[in-house]
Amino acid sequence: MDRTLAADLARLPELLDATRDAAAAALAALDARPVVPGAAVPPPTPPLPEHGSGTEAALAAFAERWAPRLSASAGPRYLGFVTGGATPAALAGDWLTAAHDQNSNSALDGGGQDLERETVTWLRDLFHLSAAHTGTFVSGATMSNTTGLAIAREWLGERLGVSPAEDGAAALGPVRVLSGAPHSSIAKALSVLGLGRAALVPVPTLPGREAVDPAALDRALADAPGRPAVVVANAGTVNTVDFDDLRAIAALRERHDFWLHTDAAFGAFAALSPEHAHLTDGLDASDSVCVDLHKWLNVPYDSAVQFTRRRDLQARVFQNAAAYLGPLGDDPDLVHLTPENSHRLRALAAWFTLHAYGREGHREIVERDIACARSLGESLTADPYFTVLAPVRLNVVCFTLTHSPTPARLTALREAAGPEVFVTPTTYGGTPALRAAFSNWRTTQADVRRAAQALHTAAKELG
Repeated sequence: MDRTLAADLARLPELLDATRDAAAAALAALDARPVVPGAAVPPPTPPLPEHGSGTEAALAAFAERWAPRLSASAGPRYLGFVTGGATPAALAGDWLTAAHDQNSNSALDGGGQDLERETVTWLRDLFHLSAAHTGTFVSGATMSNTTGLAIAREWLGERLGVSPAEDGAAALGPVRVLSGAPHSSIAKALSVLGLGRAALVPVPTLPGREAVDPAALDRALADAPGRPAVVVANAGTVNTVDFDDLRAIAALRERHDFWLHTDAAFGAFAALSPEHAHLTDGLDASDSVCVDLHKWLNVPYDSAVQFTRRRDLQARVFQNAAAYLGPLGDDPDLVHLTPENSHRLRALAAWFTLHAYGREGHREIVERDIACARSLGESLTADPYFTVLAPVRLNVVCFTLTHSPTPARLTALREAAGPEVFVTPTTYGGTPALRAAFSNWRTTQADVRRAAQALHTAAKELG
């Protein structure tokens, strides 16, 4: 064994203690450190060491060269994108994931895939999905949407008497994927799956909304009678967390033949709040569902789950025939259900946080974040420097400068407020805008006040 590696092995408990101390110090500093550090020139890349210096030296080099340049994305005022943190239990689960280093895809190994199935069962219950849905862990919402649409592609083939998994996507002929306000990952998935971005057919949304107009969807489906289609519904759009009427969309299957895929990346968590659970009514009627867990479940990157009613088609797409892999059978090993032949035991962090805090603990996180979003929306509405562009339906505030909301001015505003609060750019109704998304388990009303004050000060200085 390499001498340095052997020395680290002999000191492993001590090195893990040092790593724990470094992690604890980083988390303890979240409230005080800049949310987004100022721009800096990356340090020069040294040559790859010929002879390593060990874990202790690597910890010191990381602390000096890279840790100060990382954002406080685990903290309470990182409101860009839709970014959760990691609850204490999720962090513990993630550390143990690395320690046990499982590839949890095969029954030939230990109980990793059984733990994943148990966790999926808990998640299915959390989102009020029926036992007709089976689920698998994937890396994020993009891969969840891609997997769901891959199953939809095979369903189209089943309806048309071909198998894209065997014969290629060209066997389907023209394909239509209809959606009102799809996330950008949908077009990306269609490109990856060989269906093409051009297959995405935009459907009008309701006036002043990002929710699809069911009547317009009905007409669009009628435009190609006799041809099965795919409908991508939204349970929470990125800009304004608008929800399609899932029950109304599902009812259209009485007249039209289509696969219903619902992108509920973070909107599915509305099901945890009694006040907002109605927004997810009809989610169970979906043929496939995307939920991103490193958002509002507050588990570390990367983690998402994909649900479907047609695991048989899922296995037809992703089955992997090799003597050293587990069986396909009626209950396929996980290796036959996703694009990955191997993945870390992502489910363990989710299992830990669900076990530790249960439904009520995660409901409290969701409801507190919703309340924080409402408070920021109210503060910005009362601030003459800002205009809130859409109702705060759940956990996202979409807003812009009242005067001259150009991309350049909004960028300057973001950068000036960056040490205190991080928000991300968007466009809503043709207007350049910003969005603040609340999904971190640490965020409180005190953070809202700091964020609102930082945005106000930056806007005032901008003029």
